[in-house]
Amino acid sequence: MDIKKLQTLVVDALEDVKGQDIQLFDTTHLTSLFDRVLVASGTSNRQTKALAASVRDKVKANGGNVISMEGEATGEWVLVDLGDMVVHIMQPAIRAYYRLEELWGDKPVKLGAAKRTAKKADEDSEDKPQRAARKTAGKAAPLEVTHDMMAIQATIDDDEKKPARKPRASKTVDGEAKPARKPAARKAADGTKPKAAKIPTGGRVKVAATKTAVASAKQAAAKRPARKKPAAE
Repeated sequence: MDIKKLQTLVVDALEDVKGQDIQLFDTTHLTSLFDRVLVASGTSNRQTKALAASVRDKVKANGGNVISMEGEATGEWVLVDLGDMVVHIMQPAIRAYYRLEELWGDKPVKLGAAKRTAKKADEDSEDKPQRAARKTAGKAAPLEVTHDMMAIQATIDDDEKKPARKPRASKTVDGEAKPARKPAARKAADGTKPKAAKIPTGGRVKVAATKTAVASAKQAAAKRPARKKPAAE
């Protein structure tokens, strides 16, 4: 198991059982036997045993190896050997007496940084096809929206290209089409409408006789023979 993932599992296991004053140290420059040393405190024999059991169970559950456990009988100092990492779970008085931090604490490792590094390593270990599938799934929704917008735009363009329909002629009761309405008269330059001429309907219209017609009538009257008056009885 990767050392960064192992140290994250151990810290999480200790925090689950309320381990106190957890400190992690890098020992690669001091010895070749192991890479990390972790020191934590438990307030009682029962808690130190519970902390050690939590570390053991969590490491095994994630495929790690637990080489040995020592000190479970008394519970004052429980050592869990994980191969690349050694975990010391001690009561406060025992920890203050042996001062393991002075022996191994030349290069402390920040717990927050250790967790972030392990998380990044887990993400990098994922298969590339899975990450590509997630990216593709995230981009699917915008593509569908784009296709919908294109379909709407195409419908609008088709509607604009269609010629406008002519209004249907309304039919009368007998089925004959009504005559088209006459266009409204245009206004004159001054803005007033010209008056339409009135067409007489009905009665006779008097028209004055021309001079030629009057002269012809007089000539015809002169040629007629004079009427004789009847003799008086």
